[in-house]
Amino acid sequence: MSERDYAPLSNACVRALNDKMYDKRKAAAQEIEKMVKEFAAVNNTAQIRRILKILGQDFATSQNPHLRKGGLIGLAAVAVALGKDTSDYTEVLIRPILANFSDQDLRVRYYACESMYNVVKVARGAVLPHFTEIFSALSRLAADPDQNVKNGSELLDRLMKDIVTESATFDLVGFMPLLRERIYASNTFARQFVISWLAVLDAVPDIDLIIFLPEILDGIFHMLEDPTLEIKKMCDTVLAEFLRSIKQDPSRVDFPGMINILINHSQATDDLLQFTAITWIKEFVQLSKQEMLPFTSGILTAIFPCLAYDGDARKHIKETAKEVNNILLSFVELEKDFSDYSKQVDSNLNLQSVVDVLTKHLLHTSVQTKVAVLYWIYQLYIKIPNRMMEHVEVVFPVLLKVLSDSADKVVQHALQVLAEIISLPQALDNGDVPQSISGSLVQSTGGNNSYYRKFIISLLNQFSCNRTLLEERGSFIIRHLCVILNSEHIYCMLAEILLVEENLKFTSTMVEVLNTILLTSSELFELRTKLKEFNTEESWKLFLCLYNSWCHNPVATIALCLLTQNYTHVCELIRVFGSMEITVELLTEIDKLIQLIESPIFAYLRLELLEVPHNGPLVRALYGLLMLLPQAEAFHTLRNRLDCIPKLQLHSSNNQNAAVRREDFRIKKSKINFDNLVQHFITVQEKHRQHKLVSRKDELFEKGVKNID
Repeated sequence: MSERDYAPLSNACVRALNDKMYDKRKAAAQEIEKMVKEFAAVNNTAQIRRILKILGQDFATSQNPHLRKGGLIGLAAVAVALGKDTSDYTEVLIRPILANFSDQDLRVRYYACESMYNVVKVARGAVLPHFTEIFSALSRLAADPDQNVKNGSELLDRLMKDIVTESATFDLVGFMPLLRERIYASNTFARQFVISWLAVLDAVPDIDLIIFLPEILDGIFHMLEDPTLEIKKMCDTVLAEFLRSIKQDPSRVDFPGMINILINHSQATDDLLQFTAITWIKEFVQLSKQEMLPFTSGILTAIFPCLAYDGDARKHIKETAKEVNNILLSFVELEKDFSDYSKQVDSNLNLQSVVDVLTKHLLHTSVQTKVAVLYWIYQLYIKIPNRMMEHVEVVFPVLLKVLSDSADKVVQHALQVLAEIISLPQALDNGDVPQSISGSLVQSTGGNNSYYRKFIISLLNQFSCNRTLLEERGSFIIRHLCVILNSEHIYCMLAEILLVEENLKFTSTMVEVLNTILLTSSELFELRTKLKEFNTEESWKLFLCLYNSWCHNPVATIALCLLTQNYTHVCELIRVFGSMEITVELLTEIDKLIQLIESPIFAYLRLELLEVPHNGPLVRALYGLLMLLPQAEAFHTLRNRLDCIPKLQLHSSNNQNAAVRREDFRIKKSKINFDNLVQHFITVQEKHRQHKLVSRKDELFEKGVKNID
């Protein structure tokens, strides 16, 4: 290349720029600086642009690394020489320098940083039109493997931040696409670079990052998950500042545009990330109030699992999730309901999606989560029952499944919800409901409520299919139902349904369970009292309702009649026992009855043994039980009790007649045909006898087939 090709640069200057020694390149740069100052003094822009073209095209983009270094130091010298006039040449100064930021030679990259620093230092705000290009280059250098290059880029980075901070013309809109891209960087140093810029931009009063937050929030939360403690702290600080700004002026915040981002990150495994996301959700819900209702299902998906956290490590997450849950629940109270199914209501609450989330989380393993879900369902049926009835076919079967849960608290809450559903007027069905002998009593117990009956049938089906559930939780479930609902209604409905149950063995077992609960639990005290008094039409109908089903279990029938003080009828039933098969199972149940007679429940009965002459039928009834028992422990217990009866006038026919007359009066007053009841008892027991015969034949047949095989 001839000398004129580089004019106005001298051959000596060109050789010095190309020298591998830094000092010689520096001396050449000083010569260029002096030359440019002279050209500027006489406004010789043509020569200045000539020098810039030579340095930018021939040197800075040369294949020779020494020429590239010379070109970079020369460009910096031109900028220093131009001073305030650099703004007229920023385009041709900056572009060749930027090209060397990605040079393979680490020394070239370093000199590119140094050269750009000098240009920016002189040009200041004039470089802002090229900010995105400089930012993009710096973001790559932040992760440079060479420490000297990183140091050089950091100096330039700080200078750029100063310029942006003092500028009133920074183009944030133009910068956002690049920021959205860079914010998902995976390199720790690149993340640190981006976060530092976010902190700087947010601190500038004239720059409002909040309106662009929906575009970058996801990326910030991704960086919060970085394993590097320093990155976590920086992200945490930036997010805290953003949240502070949001709380100061919520009116300019796009809450719907960010809530799904928070919901997504609230399910992260990183504790800090999850806590921060849920904290933001809490603030969003508090600040935007019902504006968040359309996102209820997503928010519940985020917070429900957090309610299960135990221990101090995640206590803060759990407590924050609780707050969110309570705030959302308070919004439900403001929701509108409708009384006509054909009438729709404007609502921000997507009830379908909420119900889907609630039913899904009822299968969660955490007791706390399931309790929270059940409380939500309960509140929805309390506050907007008409709208919730549209979803009852989804909720109802799931609630029934929950009854087999191992936690008492969960079962209690599930029963509470079920009780609310079956008690709602909306659940009434005007269709025909099969009636039993109890007649009008069933109607008053919710017999015309389709879900009341459906629930009881479903509960019995579960007990029938899952005997473990019946044995372990049956008593608990029924007792709790009798507390939250009317115990008389529950027992009458159970009795009515069992009356037509085809599985006779299950019916007998179920009656035994119900009878034991009736006779022993404190929850059934009022019901026992009503039956024992046996002096009103309601008590007589109640007795009949139970009796007809209780006949499937002979000992339970005896116990019911002892409770209602129908002792003469007990004697009649015990006579029937003589024609029945006395099995070990039957004797075991009689043993249990004897134990009950000795319990506080039957204290009144034992005291009646002293009421000579009126105790005749009772004494005969107890002696009848005694004669059925083998001479084992229960036999001796009952005999010892009977030995305590006063013997005076015990066998007098007059006394016995007086006792019979006393019972006859009670029977006539009740208008109950006890002869028909005895016949009903015999009929039911005959069904059981026939069922046993068929079962035994089937068993023998199966054994025979197996033996042939």
